[in-house]
Parts: sequence; C-alpha cells; structure tokens
Amino acid sequence: MYIWLKFLHVFGAFAFVLAHGASASMAFRLQREKSLERIRAMLDLSAAFLGIVYATIGILMVAAIVAAFAGHWWSRGWIWLSLVLSVAMATSMSLLGTIYYHRVRKAVGLPYMGNWKPQPAIEPTSAAALSALLARARHAYLAVIGGGGLAVIVGLMVFKPF
Repeated sequence: MYIWLKFLHVFGAFAFVLAHGASASMAFRLQREKSLERIRAMLDLSAAFLGIVYATIGILMVAAIVAAFAGHWWSRGWIWLSLVLSVAMATSMSLLGTIYYHRVRKAVGLPYMGNWKPQPAIEPTSAAALSALLARARHAYLAVIGGGGLAVIVGLMVFKPF
C-alpha cells in the first residue's frame, strides 16, 4: 500500500503544478498587458483552474500524511519541516497573491472577493490606476516562495537529511 500512497502523492504534486501553471503564467504576463479584455480573459483562465488546484493539493497532502504514517516517518525531522514549509508557503502565497489578484479583478470590472465574500463586478478603474496596480505585481516573490519552497521540500523528501 505504501507504494500506492507514494504514487498518489507524486501524481498529486505533478497535477497541482500542471493546474497551477495557468495562474503562474498569467502572473508573469499580466504586468505587461494593456488590453482590458485580455487582462479579464487571463484572470478568468487562472480562476477556472482553482478547483483543480485545490483538489490536487488535497490529494497530495492526504497521500503524504497517510504515507508518513505507513512509512513511519513522523519521528524524522524532514517530514515535519516539509509540512511546516507547505503550510507556510500556502499561507504566504495566499496572502501575497490571492488578495492582490482580487484587487486586480475588482479593478478590471470582474466579480471579486471582498471581506471574504463574493462581490459583483463594478465599473473598471481608470487605465492609469490599473497600470499602477499592475506595476505592483508580486509574481517574482510568489515564484521564489513557490518554486524555492517546492525545491526545498523535494530535496527533503529525496535526501531525508534528518
């Protein structure tokens, strides 16, 4: 059974990266985009994959936790560090990314989240205000947190240093 849990964990991780690629690609392209319609389309494409992103996170985390029990890894430090890093990455990326992209959705006249509730679309902001908002993009921070954190976690899983 342990081998199947590892398979599910790795499959979940690959599926997550594949599904999340739409958002990552959008984040790097969005800052240079000037067309309101293209910005809206990119934001909608990114949002369309969120359900898959969350489902794959669930698959990989449940498989990891069950595999940790099956493999008797809970006494090792690397598994705890991996778990703490995963939670820290999810939290920081949510705070840095999700809140920012809700502001962008609002600015371009798309439905958005405000005060943790869905809000209807409002009139788009001015081109100058939108440009200023897009100039404050956080895609580089998100890439370092996500990519760097993923590299550290993969290293911990492969090398099991402690």
